[in-house]
Amino acid sequence: MNSDLYPDLAAVGSLAAALELLAADLGIDLTVVPQDGGSPVAAGIASSVPGRGPLSVYIGADERWFGVSGWGQGIELITGATSSLADVVRAGAAWGQGRSLRELRAGLSFLRSSERAEAHERGPAAVVELQWRTMREQAVGAPDFPAFGALVEAAHAEPKLRQLYAFSSHWTLGFSSCTGFPFHVEIAIAPSHNDSPYRVMKHPYSVVIEEAATAEEAVASAASHLPTGLGPAVTGTAERDE
Repeated sequence: MNSDLYPDLAAVGSLAAALELLAADLGIDLTVVPQDGGSPVAAGIASSVPGRGPLSVYIGADERWFGVSGWGQGIELITGATSSLADVVRAGAAWGQGRSLRELRAGLSFLRSSERAEAHERGPAAVVELQWRTMREQAVGAPDFPAFGALVEAAHAEPKLRQLYAFSSHWTLGFSSCTGFPFHVEIAIAPSHNDSPYRVMKHPYSVVIEEAATAEEAVASAASHLPTGLGPAVTGTAERDE
């Protein structure tokens, strides 16, 4: 910790202690929790709202600033950086009280959230819809790999796959039954490459279940191997314990 940049933190020994002291001075109720193994330059501000983890707080190395990151159910919902530790305290209180992303940004201009985070507040169907739009845009942006584009479009046309959260890893298309990371991958399809067949897999880079000559055939095979009665993707992660 650079005491020239952070004399207030150095005086009390850690970021966590500085947050607690300042919150008390401001009359704001906060619960500060350890982060990064109890590092003196990182801390968390606890949330009492189900589905929201602690607001992570960390410091800059070369100039004075405080960064924050708030995650909920496998999605980063809010982030930002400011030179004001008091604003971090206020952000932590608002985050912990369950203020909406719009309210958080309106009250503290240094905070920002992504389109995916905004979709998360509307529910899992909105996240899935946004992700499919992103995947289709990615496919259009890869004209040199037409097999990937064909796979994305064929999968989008299949209702059993379209209701799941689609993502790509090394061009393999995975389908998750939850919208947050880590994903719960139900099935995956690797596109044809250099005249190789499409490959249907239970999980990316694992044992191949079936091979297919076309994207449509691969999608039909993948759909047939989904668990019986599987419904639309839900909010949360593969760990299901948030």
